[in-house]
Amino acid sequence: MFTGIITHLGEIKNKSENRLNIKTDKDLIAKLSIGTSIAVDGICLTVIRFSKDSFWLDFMPETEDKTNIKYLKVGNLVNLELPATPTSFLSGHITEGHIDGVAKLEDIKRRGNSRMLKFSIPYHLSKYIVSKGSIAVNGISLTVIRVESDSFTVGLIPHSWTNTMLHTLKTGDFVNIEVDILAKYLENLFKKRS
Repeated sequence: MFTGIITHLGEIKNKSENRLNIKTDKDLIAKLSIGTSIAVDGICLTVIRFSKDSFWLDFMPETEDKTNIKYLKVGNLVNLELPATPTSFLSGHITEGHIDGVAKLEDIKRRGNSRMLKFSIPYHLSKYIVSKGSIAVNGISLTVIRVESDSFTVGLIPHSWTNTMLHTLKTGDFVNIEVDILAKYLENLFKKRS
């Protein structure tokens, strides 16, 4: 379980058919051990090896099919978050690292000190997204400003823009989306009652 509050950035150092090597700072490396879960752009993956400045993760075809991992290239920045603990301060929202799909960045606009990002989404995900609700975009806990049948908009304060990989995005790029788990549980309960 994660909170959607990004603590570190990493850089893709190497990528093979089913493995990532990510370079990051020593502070994060010191907290890793073999088998540690870590959210990489919101995807829950497992550390299989680490060195003084990087760590390795395996991913399976299902992960490649459902996430933006297929678009990652050497040199790309990624958001990193270690799992929450019983004493973690929950200042984002509960996320699982189980990606529901990818969204495409359609537009970035400056508005005052913030940036407004509009993403197009698969229609089947729009029913889980509500205005003023939570959504995880590349693992970042954000508040939905506007939602339409095929898109949603979020706003970023300067801190979130600067301290996450979102400042590297360009129109047409794909991001990982995890909708609020509560909406999916409620839908499942109502289906079973019907």
